[in-house]
Amino acid sequence: MSTSLGLYQSVKLHQTLSPQMQHSLSILQAPAVELSTLIQQELLANPMLEISEEKPLENPDALSIDQWIQEEEKWYEYLGSNFEGFQRSIEDEKKRQFFFDSQTASESMSTQLSKQLALVCTDRTLLEAANHIIGNLDEKGYLRAELEEIATDLGMPYSLIEEALSLVQSLDPPGIAARNLSECLLLQLKAQGKENSLEFRIVKECLPLLERKKFNEIAKQLKVSLKQVQEAVATIRSLEPFPGSKFGNDEKEKIIQVDLIIVREGENWKVYFNEELLPRLRLNHYYKNLLSDKDKDPSLRNYLKEKMRSGLFLIKCLRMRENTLLRVAEAIVESQQEFFQHGPGFLKPLTMSEVAKKTGVHETTVSRAIANKYVQTPYGIFELKYFFNSGFQKTTGEFVANQTIKEAIERLIRNEDPQAPLSDQQIVEALAKMGIKMARRTIAKYRTHLKILPSHLRRKS
Repeated sequence: MSTSLGLYQSVKLHQTLSPQMQHSLSILQAPAVELSTLIQQELLANPMLEISEEKPLENPDALSIDQWIQEEEKWYEYLGSNFEGFQRSIEDEKKRQFFFDSQTASESMSTQLSKQLALVCTDRTLLEAANHIIGNLDEKGYLRAELEEIATDLGMPYSLIEEALSLVQSLDPPGIAARNLSECLLLQLKAQGKENSLEFRIVKECLPLLERKKFNEIAKQLKVSLKQVQEAVATIRSLEPFPGSKFGNDEKEKIIQVDLIIVREGENWKVYFNEELLPRLRLNHYYKNLLSDKDKDPSLRNYLKEKMRSGLFLIKCLRMRENTLLRVAEAIVESQQEFFQHGPGFLKPLTMSEVAKKTGVHETTVSRAIANKYVQTPYGIFELKYFFNSGFQKTTGEFVANQTIKEAIERLIRNEDPQAPLSDQQIVEALAKMGIKMARRTIAKYRTHLKILPSHLRRKS
């Protein structure tokens, strides 16, 4: 079969995101602190925008620019020409903005890993999965989400998620995206080319003994001298147990602004958008008059018309962001009724795909909407991601969330006898009496996530 080089024409159909759509999605994903800065920048750059306490029109898309002018004129006449606008003084607003702008941060772990990822991978699907894994790393650099959960959330094959994890684990620093301490140390030793070393064997086969400093038992089990074990342990101690600690935090300082407020009204739960979080925007009356005056310089009118389009688009994006957050939060409340009735111990399993179906949006939109967003409830302030987790089915047929199980484990250990702490097997048996059947290794994993030591290290004489 012969082959030849040449130029050929072909027609392909594929989807692309317009710059406007990308900008709209970035506004949806942005936390309130960043969005506040963006709005202030737009107010400085766009003379057509000004702050207003009144809500924007319900459907910006349904109106032309001329119709918007007419509607805005009606609002202006109704409010009166002496309307003072936003209540904060200019000085107060400057101080508030200076506080947010003064927060400094080094480049975050997720940012640095994503940059590395872009250099080693071009496959879009694999990149999406890998970036999702990066987004699920904790501040220490460990992956706390289950691969099955990630595969379910993204609707991707499990094998692809495994490939994405291997890709992320190949990034710098070594040990990143490990799921436990053993895997973290093994990844670092592998990066040093010590897969066949004594250090590798000790971590892989004798980590529980190493934690208890049982060097003689390690030497006996691996059939090496005590001196060799001590030398290997010295190397292991030089490894980094928390590879994410070298990075700056993803957040500047932990500034939490509540986006949504959930309150009980009678027998129902009502979701409200935090109106004080971001200023409302409207079109400037003076510049609208200039735009409507056909005797003005055409270049000036074109400039103002372009600024009006830009301003209306920003107002529309902010309104869409608010509506999307409200719809997602309402779907969460509908799905987590027992949580809001009785408290955190009654959290139910919930996936992004379930909320996407209820709200009529794509899963990725739900993922962007809940990113770095917080909600105030009668039980405290929670990140929206808190309400999304997988779970187990009880013997009664009822489903219980992973978070609820973790809280049950934490409660059992908190009430245990310090002189006879509960072993993982005893916790398995205690949960079984509650109708929750789990493997001992799963209990050990959840205990590690909760930063609770094993029973022999919790024992107090």
